[in-house]
Amino acid sequence: MNGETIFSVPADHPAFAGHFPGRPIMPGVLLLDAAVHALQQAQALEASSLAAQACRISAAKFLSPVGPGETLTMTCTAGASGGTHFEIRSGERKVATGTLVPLPPP
Repeated sequence: MNGETIFSVPADHPAFAGHFPGRPIMPGVLLLDAAVHALQQAQALEASSLAAQACRISAAKFLSPVGPGETLTMTCTAGASGGTHFEIRSGERKVATGTLVPLPPP
């Protein structure tokens, strides 16, 4: 799957209240959640169904903090081993990268 998703970080997101007072930054787990959600939505669209394949995060790097109100662009690129590499940017600044790998069906 290759593609791009643009999303905004709401300035009033409840995670900012405690992460961190005086210098709010978006928790990394929320960036990972956005990446997984975008990948699953793209899979469902490609398959013309609501079912999306579960995946695991095989690698993740957080490179720069994300603050309230930022607009982020996530790009996904299919990897040779069946995984999907993602990169999240705020403008030209790279904020996170990682790889999502599909889980086999149960």
